[in-house]
Amino acid sequence: MESLPKTWDPAAVETELYEGWVRAGYFTADPSSSKPSYSIVLPPPNVTGSLHMGHALDHTLMDALTRRKRMQGYEVLWLPGMDHAGIATQTVVEKQLAAQGIRKEDLGREKFIEKVWEWKRQSGGTIGAQMRRLGDGVDWSRDRFTMDEGLSRAVRTIFKQLYDAGLIYQAERLVNWSPVLQTAISDLEVKYEDVEGELVSFRYGSMSDDEPHIVVATTRLETMLGDTAIAVHPEDERYKHLVGKTLPHPFLDRELVIVADEHVDPEFGSGAVKVTPAHDPNDFEIGMRHGLPMITIMDTRGRIADTGTQFDGMDRFEARVKVREALAEQGRIVAEKRPYVHSVGHSERSGEPIEPRLSLQWWVKVADLAKAAGDAVRNGETVIHPKSLEPRWFAWVDDMHDWCISRQLWWGHRIPIWHGPNGEKVCVGPDETPPEGWEQDPDVLDTWFSSALWPFSTMGWPDHTPELAKFYPTDVLVTGYDILFFWVARMMMFGTFVGDHPAITLDGARGPQVPFRNVFLHGLIRDKHGRKMSKSAGNGIDPLDWVQTYGADALRFTLARGASPGSDLSIGDDHARASRNFVTKLFNATRFALLNGAAPAPLPDAAELTDADRWILGRLEEVRTEVDSAFDSYEFSRACETLYHFAWDEFCDWYVELAKVQLSEGISHTTAVLAAVLDTLLKLLHPVMPFVTEKLWKTLTDGESLVIAKWPQPSGFSLDSIAAQRVADMQRLITEVRRFRSDQGLADRQKVPARLSDIPGADLQAQLPAIRALAWLTDAGADFNPSAALEVRLSKGTVVVELDTRGSVDVEAERRRTEKDLAAARRELESTSKKLENEAFLAKAPAEVVEKIRNRQRLAAEEVDRLTARLAALKDS
Repeated sequence: MESLPKTWDPAAVETELYEGWVRAGYFTADPSSSKPSYSIVLPPPNVTGSLHMGHALDHTLMDALTRRKRMQGYEVLWLPGMDHAGIATQTVVEKQLAAQGIRKEDLGREKFIEKVWEWKRQSGGTIGAQMRRLGDGVDWSRDRFTMDEGLSRAVRTIFKQLYDAGLIYQAERLVNWSPVLQTAISDLEVKYEDVEGELVSFRYGSMSDDEPHIVVATTRLETMLGDTAIAVHPEDERYKHLVGKTLPHPFLDRELVIVADEHVDPEFGSGAVKVTPAHDPNDFEIGMRHGLPMITIMDTRGRIADTGTQFDGMDRFEARVKVREALAEQGRIVAEKRPYVHSVGHSERSGEPIEPRLSLQWWVKVADLAKAAGDAVRNGETVIHPKSLEPRWFAWVDDMHDWCISRQLWWGHRIPIWHGPNGEKVCVGPDETPPEGWEQDPDVLDTWFSSALWPFSTMGWPDHTPELAKFYPTDVLVTGYDILFFWVARMMMFGTFVGDHPAITLDGARGPQVPFRNVFLHGLIRDKHGRKMSKSAGNGIDPLDWVQTYGADALRFTLARGASPGSDLSIGDDHARASRNFVTKLFNATRFALLNGAAPAPLPDAAELTDADRWILGRLEEVRTEVDSAFDSYEFSRACETLYHFAWDEFCDWYVELAKVQLSEGISHTTAVLAAVLDTLLKLLHPVMPFVTEKLWKTLTDGESLVIAKWPQPSGFSLDSIAAQRVADMQRLITEVRRFRSDQGLADRQKVPARLSDIPGADLQAQLPAIRALAWLTDAGADFNPSAALEVRLSKGTVVVELDTRGSVDVEAERRRTEKDLAAARRELESTSKKLENEAFLAKAPAEVVEKIRNRQRLAAEEVDRLTARLAALKDS
């Protein structure tokens, strides 16, 4: 049997334990197994990145679910992989080449792609190593990459199916354009930030107030070069007489028609808006409704182009200034408001403001696909946890716009469309050959397109495979609620689209089949002040730093303990330290049990057990039931809180101490009870804290591994209410005596003579040895002369405890100590009170900070009162 070291050192054992699990094949799924299946696919992190706290939370929760199911007897597949991250990866490699003075155009497309694959082979393993440090029980034998050969075939297959069904088309539409990256980007890659700009109002039409004119305002003055109309509300009396008329453009030979559109808010500004259909999403919709010309005024790099004005060739920001100056020269500037704070979309990857731009792109028609994704939730085929997020799901899928799937990149899945010499187009499937001499479309697919296939492409689709037959659909998708609309919706759309594919439904068409039966949406991680973690805010935490400092178990327990469905969680170093202390507490309790000979053994009949034994075993059964319920409903926080308080407050702080008394009295079955409780407790904790529980359990039981141990079943011990009440009375009595001793200035564990009287019935007679031991009391002698007494109200009466504390307290030393503590308490009370009286502080400080100070003030006031009373008692003694 293994032995335990004196202290728990995570760094010394975690890596060895994990590699042992992998070598043993515990995480490798067997599709031929007769066990019931349970499967999760890992949301693939970007190959360019490293794991952040959001990833660590995701991985902890998925690992907890799969470890528990494996222990419950399921054949478990947790399938890992990474995303090729088109934009991010191409940007990384381009920067590396630029440092060598090389542009991708110098290499050409094929040579550049070779460089990307070379980078991936050398640098793409960072996340895998980090996952091992976290303890992820994934099936490494099935590790996938969104650009591997199998997934590429799946992408081409579904593209052709969608194209042949008329669901993929090419059209010129408005997209989010990145002038730096030179590509369209998805909504998910646009982050909105408040920036200081200017709001400029200027005049179209006559400079005379008596002649037709309209004042409009904009924060992007350069876009007026692309204006083709002015819109007003149909019911706005100020402009009704102008609807249908035109006003000349100040710099161009162009007439701007005045249109009536209900999109316009007549109460905002002048009640009229300029319309630039090719450079603004709302204007594009107005342009579509009224058949307006859509004139592109910028090239792909955000420079003014082809307007025939003096502004051609200028960067959009330079043109913004020059257009304002030119309008001012004509006297058309009516008002300028600066700084004007407004929200501007920025490219997440390159950081610059995106430019809405009219562009020829490939699109997916989503109406029918989105309806199927919505119906799957309505019909209960897929269940969203928590249910409160269902309305957000329906609001999104019921009003989804067509999806732009093309990107102007070289790294990614190239669109399988070939163009002929006369403008012909043909979609070529994975097993087809393109026409000779035709050229493939230069664009690649949006990264989310291949990710949308992830649940089934990773298992071999479009081929029928043993993995698809055994593990698809997957059981649950675990992800943050912020990604619900993007990745989750797209997987649901494609999953229902291929649901009746023969590779999935060999037993006959069963109708649309979903990619996962459950979607668990957790919240976002915030810092201890409630702020969202980010690099720019400087409040991010590297999960591997916590692993190094506190251990993987402490990191995982911190995250899981805060994970409630749909709710954000705030964490800081204090939380990680508390989790590390919990690990240490569990380790020390188990070490105590082992040093006293604890080992698995049959328990005697309940009648032969002590009240303390019956109480702890009954509570353990209640905890097991509660933890099962919590895991089944994805309430990780509830499961962890239940286990934490049972392990620390009940088992370690009470039963272990009571066990010491029982062992001293020679009650032999105590070690068997200790072993039984630890066996179950370690199993229940293992999904969240795999390393320390593995080490402790193997040492305790000499078993092979907790990874494959059997999950706790009903023990047959229900809570004995009589024993529980006796223990509760004993705990209350001991606690009150300890508090009284503290107030009397008695040192911990300093024995003092005491007499207990009026003990109700026989309920506490059996507990007297434990009461005396844990309250540090000795029997009163014949000459007992009590100097102090307290009364403790219990369930069946009041117990009087008399103590002789004379000679046990150094009154003068205690008086000095109390005076010192009282002075410190008064300083704390004064400091917190001053802060709470400061209106400026209250106005600026976060609510949680203010509440924390209020709690400090309350505790300080209570301490001042207690110490003042204690000092008065000492002066009288």
